[in-house]
Amino acid sequence: MKNPLLDLAALGQSVWYDFIRKSLIESGDLARLVEDDAVKGVTSNPSIFEAAIAKSDDYDAALGELDLAGSTAEEVYEALAIADIQAACDVLRPVYESTAGDDGFVSLEVSPDLGHDTEGTLAAARRLWGAVDRPNLMIKVPATEEGIPAIQTLIREGIHVNVTLLFARSMYERVAEAYIAGLEERAADGGDVGSVRSVASFFVSRIDSKVDALLRAGIEATVDPRERALRRGLIGKAAIANAKVTFAGSRELFGGGRWEALSAAGAKEQRLLWASTSTKDPSFCDVLYVEELIGPNTVNTVPAATVDAFRDHGRARASLEEDLDGARDTLAALPTVGVDLDAITADLLAGGVQAFVDAYARLLEAVEQKRLQKVGG
Repeated sequence: MKNPLLDLAALGQSVWYDFIRKSLIESGDLARLVEDDAVKGVTSNPSIFEAAIAKSDDYDAALGELDLAGSTAEEVYEALAIADIQAACDVLRPVYESTAGDDGFVSLEVSPDLGHDTEGTLAAARRLWGAVDRPNLMIKVPATEEGIPAIQTLIREGIHVNVTLLFARSMYERVAEAYIAGLEERAADGGDVGSVRSVASFFVSRIDSKVDALLRAGIEATVDPRERALRRGLIGKAAIANAKVTFAGSRELFGGGRWEALSAAGAKEQRLLWASTSTKDPSFCDVLYVEELIGPNTVNTVPAATVDAFRDHGRARASLEEDLDGARDTLAALPTVGVDLDAITADLLAGGVQAFVDAYARLLEAVEQKRLQKVGG
């Protein structure tokens, strides 16, 4: 039976793996995912590294090779993370080369503590870019007010950027504008615009979690059967509608004379990447956020359990551009039942930044404990 993951590539979508760990690489499992499942990239974040480094013994041998007595916990973490990222980049290098630099990327995030620090983000991104020293590295930068100018500058400098924690269409438009402006500045500097790549990581399932909680509360609070039916009919639809309308808007952003001039010089579009695509609500299909967001020139970064589920029973079709009018109707209906999507996406961005800050703090605390144990503290 044909692997349905392979059908995604035929429909123009790349699958990236939302997980990294030393044993994944050293066991050959990552190479097998690339070979058998057409996985074309890897994404990481502080929560993933917390689980990998702090909650396993995978890194005990590597810790023994570092100068733990003279290093901070953050320096130890970065050394471990950089080694993993370099190894994953090497596994994916053939994909990077065979796709002429369109795929084969591995993402590494700057410290979440820099989410509201433009200059700090730039300094960290440049340092990590140089330390990893792989052409298929992407630096992850959050889509905060302070992140936007950093994104533009990094693109100008030729550093690949994965813009993370995108929830709102309005912020996505600003991110796309920063990418385009960065390319224009690079062209004005005489740089090669065709060598730079970027993805805009648009989060999905977390939106449904917030919206559906409000819809269910509204159902409980009213006895009007029409109101209850309207709210019930919107459950599980907001996130996909938001993504579809965002994708439609991207076609306009990467069109017209301004983009055509860059494209003629070899520039490639910033692809939308669907993130947070595991199903949080057990009443929903476990591959909902893969099956309903399949479209051309996009990426879906998929956690391990969802990769396994889609391989087993996923069905691929060109779904992303289906029923765009219905998606717009869904978004238009939300405020009529008291759901403020703008407020929800702003809250999700703030919460997402804080969640990564918290995960990073836990990670550094665990690394410090391991460091102290190794040096006899």
